[in-house]
Amino acid sequence: MPKKKDEDAGPKPITIHTCALTLPQAQKLRAVLSETGWKFDVRPYMIFFAQKDKLTVAVYEKGPKVVVQGRGTQEFVQFTLEPEVLGEARLGYEEVNNPEMFEPHIGVDESGKGDFFGPLVIAGCYTEPESTRALMEAGIMDSKRITSDARIRELSRVIRSTRGAAFSSITLAPEKYNALYKKFGNLNRMLGWGHAKVIEHLLDQRPDCPRALSDKFADASLIRRAFSEKGKAIQLDARTKAESDVAVAAASILARERFIDWLRAAGNDIGAELQRGVSPAVKTTARELVAKHGPEVLMRVAKVHFKTAHEIAPDHYEYVEKPFFRRTKKSEE
Repeated sequence: MPKKKDEDAGPKPITIHTCALTLPQAQKLRAVLSETGWKFDVRPYMIFFAQKDKLTVAVYEKGPKVVVQGRGTQEFVQFTLEPEVLGEARLGYEEVNNPEMFEPHIGVDESGKGDFFGPLVIAGCYTEPESTRALMEAGIMDSKRITSDARIRELSRVIRSTRGAAFSSITLAPEKYNALYKKFGNLNRMLGWGHAKVIEHLLDQRPDCPRALSDKFADASLIRRAFSEKGKAIQLDARTKAESDVAVAAASILARERFIDWLRAAGNDIGAELQRGVSPAVKTTARELVAKHGPEVLMRVAKVHFKTAHEIAPDHYEYVEKPFFRRTKKSEE
């Protein structure tokens, strides 16, 4: 009987890899690439972009960090990037270097927090050793590093079909978001409540999960305070750059997918392109919508506590300047 396609072929080769660099390491990497015939190009937000055959190396200013992508990624990382630039072997040693990421846990993240138009989406993903390895092989990374909506949707399908993973999300459309913001009076309190709800939804699916991980925002203790009895037994960790954890990265992708899908559907319904962020184009669209539908329309499509709402319709939306927030030891719990 003939073998099925890809049977016994082993894991697929890695085609994308991201890691942090220091500035000296970025300079060293450029020198290594220059010596071996890579072609360089100028790209926005990058220290440099290089390409050779079907492999690209992009070093971003923010971080800085390097993204290697394309055929030959695994070989380049193992035989060039790690030995010649980083000076240590990491790829293939993730379970040794970061064993906690392979233990059963929940990762949570959000999308839309800084966007005037659209909802706030909070998503969570539960992973264990098998699903963590599968998601890593699929190239799961923090959604903020992915610029293509098509890629976000592709990776979301991978996450939802990965054996052993579980997921949950909350979408706070603008009308609900604005009502809750008025009730909570503070975005961090609302985020804490949303993160707690997503974690508890996942605990319904995986009641034995011992730990949850969140990116650290102003006061992670707000998540703990929002737990019901169901969530109080779980260990909650919060740290900066939590998106380097596969479960958190998967959650960020699922949240981003729901956010962009909501924007597209709502834009089609209202007959306008609802852009992301708080750019001049966003303000132009908001003014056009208010001129056509009245200022109340912003309650349906936007977060009206943003200063942008006050700028567009000052008689309808008050803007209260946020007090200066000094991070303290207690607030970083």
